[in-house]
Amino acid sequence: MSRTYFGTDGVRGTVGQAPMTPDFVLRLGYAAGKVLAGKLSGSDGHPAVLIGKDTRISGYMVEAALEAGFSAAGVDVLLCGPLPTPGVAYLTRALRLSAGVVISASHNAYSDNGIKFFSRDGFKLPDAVEAEIERMLEQPIGCNESAKLGRARRVDDAQGRYIEFCKSTFPSELDLKGMKIVVDCAHGAAYDVAPQVFHELGADAISIGVSPDGFNINDAFGATATANLVKEVTKQSADLGIALDGDADRVVIVDGAGKAYDGDQLLYAIVKHRAAREKIAGVAGTLMTNFAFEKALAGMKVPFARARVGDRYVLEMLRERKWLLGGENSGHIICLDKHTTGDGIVSALQVLTATRESGRTLAELTADLAMYPQVLLNVDVPRGFDWKKHQSIADAQSRAERSLNGRGRVLLRPSGTEPVLRVMVEGEPREAIESAAKSIADTVRKAASA
Repeated sequence: MSRTYFGTDGVRGTVGQAPMTPDFVLRLGYAAGKVLAGKLSGSDGHPAVLIGKDTRISGYMVEAALEAGFSAAGVDVLLCGPLPTPGVAYLTRALRLSAGVVISASHNAYSDNGIKFFSRDGFKLPDAVEAEIERMLEQPIGCNESAKLGRARRVDDAQGRYIEFCKSTFPSELDLKGMKIVVDCAHGAAYDVAPQVFHELGADAISIGVSPDGFNINDAFGATATANLVKEVTKQSADLGIALDGDADRVVIVDGAGKAYDGDQLLYAIVKHRAAREKIAGVAGTLMTNFAFEKALAGMKVPFARARVGDRYVLEMLRERKWLLGGENSGHIICLDKHTTGDGIVSALQVLTATRESGRTLAELTADLAMYPQVLLNVDVPRGFDWKKHQSIADAQSRAERSLNGRGRVLLRPSGTEPVLRVMVEGEPREAIESAAKSIADTVRKAASA
């Protein structure tokens, strides 16, 4: 599908610049409302959507504009305030609503924001529906007559409902008593949720990154910046540290020795534990998944396949193949027997299930997963930059692949959420892949500035 506004994870951009402006957000709410209302015509009452957000200062503006657009289209709006993205997905399904909307730019800085949608079953909105919304955006905005406008109300118990859901994904016969866990919420959407989940399951939960001010989301805290978590785990002599990102759909875990485990390693721990108890139909990763993960699953005779980068594509592959487990090395982990989308809290609980039931540490569960070194460089490029049209970049990639001499792989891909080209080189030795990645990145910068 050719997309004008929707990327791999909804609509996203710098606030104040197209498309993240009040007028566009108003039109988006109206267009989405009309599409949803059309699909539900003939049902009793108004269609209804749930709107949640993270802690960015711009969330107030975006929320108000969306609410007005939906109301003008005749759609009722339920507002739940700051809530993790997977929490909105869960409540949309639990409350039998028409759709869920999340205002968040995930791991990006506070100056960005975005809007993503969930369908009534709690899954990401299908491409076909996003295409309908894009077509509706080309039409003039209107407004229903007063008698057919949507209403708005607050959902006061949203956080409590979601906390109970998260706890329900952890085995009822287990608890976390005796564990000291540092929970880093990135000053984001989970700041008032995640610590309670682990505390209510019995852990001594110590919170950091739980003082959002509208501007500090993901700033030196969370899954994309674990240095402060490592320090706190060491200071507190904690068993584990759990880092979420701004909207809490991804997770990184730090053990008591200060070692950080990415999404590939955490997913491996879950898969290995389950494979010892049951047959695993298959596991989905992405083009970025470490080759060591693929080799380790082959050793366990567990089928593995790579999807395009982006948790929506992992989810699509899982549903197509009727598999349950998949994820990305960035920390998006999907366990479809627990939730319909990636959930940082639920994923952490699945890892803790593996350690508690097996009696083994995270280090022990992943000891036979010898990760290949990876170097990932993000190169700023103009929006719409087509790197494939530049022969110099193709030549640099070819030279890098030859220099690795079959001991690694090279991947170039544009980000689906930011104006950057990601250069990933994986293999051995580390010095070789660092040199190869730097050479390609330098070539991309020259081509982008030409």
